[in-house]
Amino acid sequence: MTKRILILSVFVVASCGLAYELIAGALSSYLLGDSILQFSTIIGCYLFAMGVGAHLSKYVREDDVLARFIDIELAVGLIGGVSAALLFMTFSWMSAPFRTLLYVLVFMIGALVGMEVPLVMRALNARDTAFNELISRVLTFDYLGALAVSLLFPLVLAPYLGLVRTGFLFGMLNVAVGFWTLYTFRAELKDSFGRALRASAVMVVLVTGFALSDQMVKWGEHGLFGDEIVYATTTPYQRLVITRWKDDLRLYINGNLQFSSRDEYRYHEALVHPALQALPWARRVLVLGGGDGLALREILRYPNIEQVTLVDLDPAMTHAFTTRPELVRLNHGSFSDKRVKVINADAAIWLQKDEGMFDAAIVDFPDPSSFALGKLYSVPFYGMVKRHLAANGLMVVQSTSPFFAPHAFWTIDATLREVGLRTFPYHAYVPSFGEWGFILASPQQQFVPPTSYRLPMRYLNAETTHEMFSFPPDMQPMPMAPNRLNTQSLVHEFEQDWRRVIR
Repeated sequence: MTKRILILSVFVVASCGLAYELIAGALSSYLLGDSILQFSTIIGCYLFAMGVGAHLSKYVREDDVLARFIDIELAVGLIGGVSAALLFMTFSWMSAPFRTLLYVLVFMIGALVGMEVPLVMRALNARDTAFNELISRVLTFDYLGALAVSLLFPLVLAPYLGLVRTGFLFGMLNVAVGFWTLYTFRAELKDSFGRALRASAVMVVLVTGFALSDQMVKWGEHGLFGDEIVYATTTPYQRLVITRWKDDLRLYINGNLQFSSRDEYRYHEALVHPALQALPWARRVLVLGGGDGLALREILRYPNIEQVTLVDLDPAMTHAFTTRPELVRLNHGSFSDKRVKVINADAAIWLQKDEGMFDAAIVDFPDPSSFALGKLYSVPFYGMVKRHLAANGLMVVQSTSPFFAPHAFWTIDATLREVGLRTFPYHAYVPSFGEWGFILASPQQQFVPPTSYRLPMRYLNAETTHEMFSFPPDMQPMPMAPNRLNTQSLVHEFEQDWRRVIR
């Protein structure tokens, strides 16, 4: 019976160890971007720390193995359990030490986790378990625990519990293993009562943290965003937060501002109308991204538009902007228009399967701050969009800032030209963002910027349109290589550009 308990404890501690690693990787990716860099460095640091912990385990005396195992469970439960909340609060209120704290916590947790399995193996070996059976059982349950949490984390834990609450949950599991071991081997252990008190105190801290997770996240996000949070949710794909200050609504995705209701009309008029003004015959429009319905609002102003297909990955995004009154007022109820068809899917996969043709395509994705987003700005992706575009149609791409991120902007331009599209870059001043860039592209036709518009505009007229398609000396074109999937140069260029701005 005691052997089974130790073997089962391996399953639990393996699950907890991997969970802390995934939480650290996901949280740093949300807050810092560049998911491959974050996960790669965290995994490397964690595995190195596990090796250090495995080495340190040899210094535990044979008569002290179970006691040290229980102490380690309490320590890793406490540190791992509070890690997500501590990291989030640190980033929200004093972002400077975030990276240092991130890797210190990852190393500490990894070192403690690295000691767990060797100590369990020594405890089993002391109970006359054959070596081959010992290795087989321990490693089997270790890998099974890792498999279980690797499936549960993205499908259930992160989207439904959130990262902070998930951290506290696995911390409680570690402490439960400590309690379980303490109770089972109480006759062999010294100071069982003292350890039980310490375990109880740690469990109270973790249970309290679990219960207060929502309040902690709200407090942290208040420090991060400053304004009142009117809506927040974690989905399998991203963290969505909507804030309000007086009459200003703002949408943040993974902490990055997507729009301010005070000036979003500038962005969306510039995104949509130069292309659609040049296509008075257009009937079918494709929108990729744009789950807030604001580009959709502008498209639907044209009576000649008969159908708009909007493809956005996250159903939580389109649902919020379809049902929440303040957001519906902002997009003028665009999702309720009978001409609109909403598809919640990965745009790249949908483009591969769909056979429809469109007169115009509006590509309104978040900036290419990660490799998951960078693929949506790549040569293969634009090639797929081109195949769905009429020969005399037009495509418009949100292309980050040609002033703050010029290398990224002109990389997107080079990528569109690589697939045989003629490009017509332009920019607009949006107070919330500064100078912002767009690239209009065509399979074959020449584009001439409009000198007038059929519809009334708040921002666009002949003068502002002329200025948009004219680049001053400090935003001139740069020779850049196209963004290919195997290198994702755009993500690196984007990161380097904005790093120079922050400095």
